[in-house]
Amino acid sequence: MPTRYLVRRLRTSDLDRILEVEHLSFGKDAYDRNLFAEFAHKCGDLFLVVEQGRKVCGYMVTCIRGQRALGRAELASVAVDPTSRGKGAASALMESTLRRLRLRGIGRLGLMVKVTNHEARAFYEKYGFRKVRTIRGYYEDGRDGWLMARTEPRP
Repeated sequence: MPTRYLVRRLRTSDLDRILEVEHLSFGKDAYDRNLFAEFAHKCGDLFLVVEQGRKVCGYMVTCIRGQRALGRAELASVAVDPTSRGKGAASALMESTLRRLRLRGIGRLGLMVKVTNHEARAFYEKYGFRKVRTIRGYYEDGRDGWLMARTEPRP
């Protein structure tokens, strides 16, 4: 039987668990509480968490960029607790995010991913993201990033 997930908006009470998932996922490169508070303010209802049972097991932050009329958004960050990976949590987050963007008329979603993160790149490609270009030295460790984007066909 497939794992059941609930995707919902971030609550302030989720921040401690978000930071825990972030540290488990990114170690010394993890974002801090202040950045997540800024995301919550700037990205609002596109800062989503995924729960299994009553436990938050991941998050996805997407922000609309520039004027909404331009129809662009950026996937700023995503992480799933290592014990919940490969079970559909990230897919539940992505599907909810894409549905919410469609309802807002946002047709283009961009993101950055480390060139060496093959698992993440494959996940994004599954959802129609394509490489736009390589950004040399994008990450703090000096590694290159891929700018990837997905465009929703206009009706």
